[in-house]
Amino acid sequence: MTQPPKPQKPVAFRLDDTRVSFDEPAPIQIEPQSDAFAPKLDPAEQAVERALDNIVPRRFSWSWGSLFWSAFSGLVSLAIGLWIENLVEALFAKTPGLGWLGVVLAVLVAVSVLALLIREYWAIRRQRRVAKLHEAFAAAHAADDMKHGRALVAELAALYVSRPETAAQRAELAALSKDIIDGRDLINIAEIKLIVPLDARVQREIANAAKRVSLVTAIAPRAFIDVIFVGAQAVRLIRRISEIYGGKPGFFGFFKLAKSVGTHLAITGGMAVGDSLIQQVVGHGIAARVSAKLGESVLNGLLTTRVGVSAMSVCRPMPFAARAAPGVKQVAPFLFSTEK
Repeated sequence: MTQPPKPQKPVAFRLDDTRVSFDEPAPIQIEPQSDAFAPKLDPAEQAVERALDNIVPRRFSWSWGSLFWSAFSGLVSLAIGLWIENLVEALFAKTPGLGWLGVVLAVLVAVSVLALLIREYWAIRRQRRVAKLHEAFAAAHAADDMKHGRALVAELAALYVSRPETAAQRAELAALSKDIIDGRDLINIAEIKLIVPLDARVQREIANAAKRVSLVTAIAPRAFIDVIFVGAQAVRLIRRISEIYGGKPGFFGFFKLAKSVGTHLAITGGMAVGDSLIQQVVGHGIAARVSAKLGESVLNGLLTTRVGVSAMSVCRPMPFAARAAPGVKQVAPFLFSTEK
């Protein structure tokens, strides 16, 4: 049976004694951070970033559909080019003056198409810039990255450099960026100074669109008028929200943005806006008390508001961090009132 080691008595010694030797400390091994302890985004922000995949694709995806549309658009372009060439030749055959007029008009059409394509390219580029800013801010806020957050705040200020009403806030942020050493606090202050005032404008746009939809639905004599007006208001609302936050969607860019809004609606539950809506519409019996047409106007107003709230989350250049994301009831409280 082994004896336990005897405890050693304390010994006094001098540090400059040559007979005293020290063992080298063992090197400290730092384990790499596992994914389990990496900063995680909340489910609401994950839904937004999944929707933003339509604007900022992670990789090129090939499909038979993309091949078909590419080939079809090329074929249509060739057909239009041949038609214009035959038209100009026919004009020259009639009169040289008409032929040169056709050439001038064809050149103007070509220049106009080129200008539209360039404008579309820059609109899509700006829209992707806003979407990338949103994703980068979410990652920097979750990681509390001061260096990255400071660079992102400067890029956010540059996004609104053409807006004179933001000059004071941008100057204040530039000064605070040198003093604040916490990345998460700096991002929260940037959101409060620059984005929250834009949120108020967006909420007013959503509320006004919901009012217009409710009013037209209540007085429209035909259902197809409701459908057309609701669709037109949704298109206008999405485009307007994007413009307020700094994006300028063109023709093709709007389809990508609308797809992102639809994806966000699908992920977050579509028209499932909570039990309070069901209690207001069904429990209190708004539609039964007044009229079926008024109940339909309320539902169309709620649908417009829901589209606006999703567009707000997708078009915003920053995630909701310093303040909570508004709900349908906060944006359009008049739709939940029983006093009609």
